[in-house]
Amino acid sequence: MPRFLTLIRIDEKNAPAEGPSPELQERMGKLLEEITKAGVMLDTAGLTPTSDGTRVTWEGGRLSVTDGPFTETKEVIGGYSISQCKDKAEAIEWTKRFLSLHEEYWTITAEVRQIAEG
Repeated sequence: MPRFLTLIRIDEKNAPAEGPSPELQERMGKLLEEITKAGVMLDTAGLTPTSDGTRVTWEGGRLSVTDGPFTETKEVIGGYSISQCKDKAEAIEWTKRFLSLHEEYWTITAEVRQIAEG
């Protein structure tokens, strides 16, 4: 079965400073338990803020290193999941369920991509 990487993009400047509400955390926990029991979820995690990140860029034959935060960026990757689904449609359905758990004030985009095998 194919594997899929889902990147969760958030607007870090407009996300709640305290992170997900306890109610959202509970809803996410229940869905993640369901996805895991279904044998779909292989790995998932949230990421620390961009202020903790570092970008390493190769451009014009030179490396550069930039510490966060990255003020020019509106959307950042806030988390990811790796799932194993029968097809992309199934991966998208799980992703839609995850996004729908969030309160209305969240702005989230998820990018679902199949992992190239061998």
